[in-house]
Amino acid sequence: MKEFWDKRYAEKDWAYGKEPNEFLKSSIQEFEPGKALFPAEGEGRNAVYAGSLGWDVSAFDMSVSGRKKALQLANEKTVRIDYQVGDLMSMVYPENYFDLLVLIFVHFPPQLRSGYHKNLLQFVKPGGKVILEGFSKKHLEFSSKNPKAGGPPNIDMLFSIEEIKEDFSDLNIELLEENEVEMNEGLYHVGKSSVIRLIGTKN
Repeated sequence: MKEFWDKRYAEKDWAYGKEPNEFLKSSIQEFEPGKALFPAEGEGRNAVYAGSLGWDVSAFDMSVSGRKKALQLANEKTVRIDYQVGDLMSMVYPENYFDLLVLIFVHFPPQLRSGYHKNLLQFVKPGGKVILEGFSKKHLEFSSKNPKAGGPPNIDMLFSIEEIKEDFSDLNIELLEENEVEMNEGLYHVGKSSVIRLIGTKN
């Protein structure tokens, strides 16, 4: 997978655009800036946006070319972010440290998903927030007809409400819904899509 993402992010254009995800943009403005963690952050559009709002941003991804693009974007926007290269198991962050965890289209392999979600929650302090948007299992209907809609081709890597509710059982869930949306994010998230959205507070 590292090779896939390195190749995608090495392209001249930003794979998912330079603008932040719309759900993140509308959600994060409700919260007071603090420390935020962005796993699998790719080319940095969401982390850089959070940084522009005054958040102290930490991000990581397995892709070296993703980090390069993210730091380029941060420089364009005169924003500072701490961006590390590696997978979740190689990251060292304090427990109960972050005020916000942001997971925007972060789809882990099915055998790792639940454990990774629970591991990431350990980094969030009690009272901290989680914002998640990812493709639902229904999205396969749209991506099979329109490859530009993006998302994993493996249904086991897509989300269901029940799986997300179970993975994030330590949250007080304020929003958990499945929606059909029209996406226009760069080159690879274009067209009708089915997404699951979550906002919650760690107990």
